[in-house]
Amino acid sequence: MIKKNSKIYVAGERGMVGSSVIRLLKDKGFQNIITMNKKKLNLLNQKETFNFLKETKPDSIVIAAAKVGGINANNLYRAEFIYQNLQIQNNLIHGSYISGIKNLIFLGSSCIYPRDSIQPIKEKYLLTSPLEYTNEPYAIAKIAGVKMIENYNKQYKTNYLCLMPCNLYGPNDNYDLKTSHFLPAIIKRIHDAKTKNKEKVIFWGNGTSLRELMHVDDLANAVYFFLGKKTSEYLINVGSNTEYSIRDYIKLVCKIIGYTGKISFDKKMPNGTPRKLLDCSIANKLGWRHKIKIEEGIKSTYSDYLKNEIL
Repeated sequence: MIKKNSKIYVAGERGMVGSSVIRLLKDKGFQNIITMNKKKLNLLNQKETFNFLKETKPDSIVIAAAKVGGINANNLYRAEFIYQNLQIQNNLIHGSYISGIKNLIFLGSSCIYPRDSIQPIKEKYLLTSPLEYTNEPYAIAKIAGVKMIENYNKQYKTNYLCLMPCNLYGPNDNYDLKTSHFLPAIIKRIHDAKTKNKEKVIFWGNGTSLRELMHVDDLANAVYFFLGKKTSEYLINVGSNTEYSIRDYIKLVCKIIGYTGKISFDKKMPNGTPRKLLDCSIANKLGWRHKIKIEEGIKSTYSDYLKNEIL
């Protein structure tokens, strides 16, 4: 566990994950938290990033900065997803090493695992079969980050760790339908349908794909739990150990929002990976478990959406 007076740099502080990590650290009494928005620090620029890390010399870094999006964005902006994510993580991981930064947590996504992986997915299943094509560029970038950390730990004896969460949701999520993940897209579309009295909402695919969801505050708790922790592991899954179909999530959101119209599916559109359930045995054995139940989490997320709604 890190000390309360530790200097911690959270990269990606304006995003859903970064902002959640910062909230938790402040609640725990950490006051020496470093943030730097993209207007002042371009993480795609190696020189800028290296100079920043050398000058600020944080004790620990949390890499929550990334180019992220749902199935549509991943498929449309494939080059940007692989280039920007590789560049950001390379600069931060290598920059941390050359600056002598002791502790680092790199955050990825369960999409790093094979499309048709054995379920639930263990960390050792990485690179055992092909990836889901629609998010392959993003996944390859994140896999490169995982392997970079594995080999820096081996060669340079660094204490760096990769946390791989399942699909996330929560406050400060992205509700832009062109780039959002599936749950915020469901929330926005059902909310809009209710407020505009639409009789029907059509979703992509057939609704049968299974997804494990975890509230972002549970991930922040995992970051806090593992930051500075000594372990022989370099890759650890963190999830809720529970999965539902896309159709079930839509029904739950309809119930929470109070939408009673018709739901249908466009089966000509892609479903994405059929199933992604993480095996979190390693995290659980080390003492971490998620806490927030799905209905409770979606209700609080919708309340946050209403407070910050952009029409």
